[in-house]
Amino acid sequence: METLRQHPLFSRKNIVYLSAAFCCLLWGSAYPAIKSGYELFQIAADDIPGKIVFAGYRFLFAGGLLLLLAMAQRKPIARLSPRQFGQLTLLGLTQTSLQYIFFYIGLAFTTGVKGSIMNATGTFFSVLLAHFIYQNDRLSYNKTLGCILGFAGVMVVNFNSGLLDFSFSLLGDGSVVLAAFILSAASLYGKRISQTVDPTVMTGYQLALGGLALVVGGYLSGGTLTVHGIASVAILGYLTLLSSVAFALWSILLKYNRVGMIAPFNFLIPVSGSVLSAIFLGENIFEWKYALALLLVCSGIWWVNKVKQ
Repeated sequence: METLRQHPLFSRKNIVYLSAAFCCLLWGSAYPAIKSGYELFQIAADDIPGKIVFAGYRFLFAGGLLLLLAMAQRKPIARLSPRQFGQLTLLGLTQTSLQYIFFYIGLAFTTGVKGSIMNATGTFFSVLLAHFIYQNDRLSYNKTLGCILGFAGVMVVNFNSGLLDFSFSLLGDGSVVLAAFILSAASLYGKRISQTVDPTVMTGYQLALGGLALVVGGYLSGGTLTVHGIASVAILGYLTLLSSVAFALWSILLKYNRVGMIAPFNFLIPVSGSVLSAIFLGENIFEWKYALALLLVCSGIWWVNKVKQ
């Protein structure tokens, strides 16, 4: 066992990379799961309030699950100062509630292709914001090249005639970009909070509070959610589980590592989401663009984390 731990594959850096890739794979799997959820819960394509209620329950249950896990681990979930609770509330309302509201509004007024590409700008925001906030996370040639390659991979995986439409809708594309910026800024704010609050507790509260706000806002906007059989419960359960695991692990990774080292893995999300959607939704997976997109994204991640000799 000791020899296995000393193997280069199990170095701290490789464990961090594999953990980040695993988080993005989980988030990528949310794409086909959410689409299936809309069908199982019979949520119409133009029913934005219903979608917000659906997302709200997903995050509310995920946050509750993490807080139960923290209690089982005897972590102090109730020993929060008023200032800390205020910080967690602000994090939940921005990273979960506000980000998802703008994201859904944006998707309602733009195409899925452009929405996916615009949402990928969040990685650039994370790297740029980290450059100005952290002394040890400055922008470099490698990071710039890596981000460009990763973004090119996102464009390739979405390549079709819609990609050739370069018009910019402020309400559609602008809302998606704003959602990406809010998520990036909130993630950096969460990194700061995680220095004084356990990452599992922090993530549990922000998901639960943000999810609760989405549920209330969705119902007040006229949304509903009706369970239709065990399959709908199962898909909501899976989304709850992947959200709790991915967000908690991502918060831990951000706490102990540079943002510029972790953020570029986000480019894997639309690629893995497209591949998994093709597999589970019966689409054609044997296309050159998937292989090329994955190659570009992995090359980008390699360049970002390339150590200068």
